[in-house]
Amino acid sequence: MTTITLKLRLYPTSNQANLLDATMEQYQLASNLVSNYYFEHSFKPKQSDLQKSLYHLIRDKFGLKAQMTQSSFKTVLARYKTVNTQLGRKPYKYLDSKSGKWVLVKRNLDWLQKPIQFHRPQCDLVSVRDWSFVKNQLSINTLGTREKMNFTAKGFEEYLDKGKLGTAKLVKSQGHYFLHVSCTLDNPKFEKGILKHVVGLDRGLRFLTTVYDEQGNTSFVSGKNVIAKRRKFKKLRQQLQSKGTKSAKRRLKAINQRENRWMSDINHQVTKTLVDTYGTGTVFTIEDLTNVRFATEKVSKHHRYEQVSWAFYQFEQFLTYKAELQGSTVVKVDAHYTSQRCPKCGSIDKSARNHGTHEYHCEYCGYTSNDDRIGAINIQLLGTNWVTDKSTSFKQVKSNEE
Repeated sequence: MTTITLKLRLYPTSNQANLLDATMEQYQLASNLVSNYYFEHSFKPKQSDLQKSLYHLIRDKFGLKAQMTQSSFKTVLARYKTVNTQLGRKPYKYLDSKSGKWVLVKRNLDWLQKPIQFHRPQCDLVSVRDWSFVKNQLSINTLGTREKMNFTAKGFEEYLDKGKLGTAKLVKSQGHYFLHVSCTLDNPKFEKGILKHVVGLDRGLRFLTTVYDEQGNTSFVSGKNVIAKRRKFKKLRQQLQSKGTKSAKRRLKAINQRENRWMSDINHQVTKTLVDTYGTGTVFTIEDLTNVRFATEKVSKHHRYEQVSWAFYQFEQFLTYKAELQGSTVVKVDAHYTSQRCPKCGSIDKSARNHGTHEYHCEYCGYTSNDDRIGAINIQLLGTNWVTDKSTSFKQVKSNEE
């Protein structure tokens, strides 16, 4: 099963809009109160503990209905769980003065210095209890009454009848109201017995994606225009920051949101093209980039932002759910030596890769190719090893690194 999020746009009347605003605002305040309590009690209370201590207080103080009150507890606990996971993925790194070595310390919620705050008005709504479809309209609970309003589901219409709809999040963006609905789909299960393709994907900035498949076909998604556009966003952002006025700050916020939407759109386009091209029964193999960083010191400070950052994790998420919907799968493999190993003779040589000319030349067998293509070939080989239950990492056979 795969869970995706459906984005429904709401069209409330002016009175309904006021009710939605009031509901989201009170839910936000209630969530902050719960967050403060959870932080002050060292992250120990469970949902049942929060209910015993805060249920009647929240209902009386913020006017939330019973189900919304329960949802505020779940919202806070889920947010802390997410932050805890994020902290665990990014250990604290420091240089030990005695040993002269870098030390990684795993982090958790104890590293937080203040409670998590919910700055954006929102509200989580439980299916049927808080929202439902009634004769081509959407029925939503508010602080006052349950309101029916028109909606559109552009691009998501096919999923409204296919999947199981669950909890939804009510949000307001750019003056418009949206309901983000979780939808669980019974997608075709991937089976190795019906395997059709094994595809290696090397992600980067010069080429957002370099693709290599089992037939030896190679394709590149250029990042040149992406870098240029991000450079424009950066320049505009710097100009607005230098002004420092209220209008400049509002404009700055809008620019940031626009850049994020644009990046998401690029990732959607690339991943959709990949899944549509290869279809059912495909193993998309990517590197596990956890704790992998781009070497910023090798890029000039002026160009550092746009050349060493991209939403690679988002790309991975988009590719994963799109592949699962098609009966395909995504496999993450060890990133070590994928850009240093010769795919022809298997030798590993760091100096074989020329970053200036973007060329890989093996001094042992003479094999030469584009360095990004080399990475995609090696990743594809690791994907093939996964299919055949062989080792999914390379061992250092030969090396000129020293």
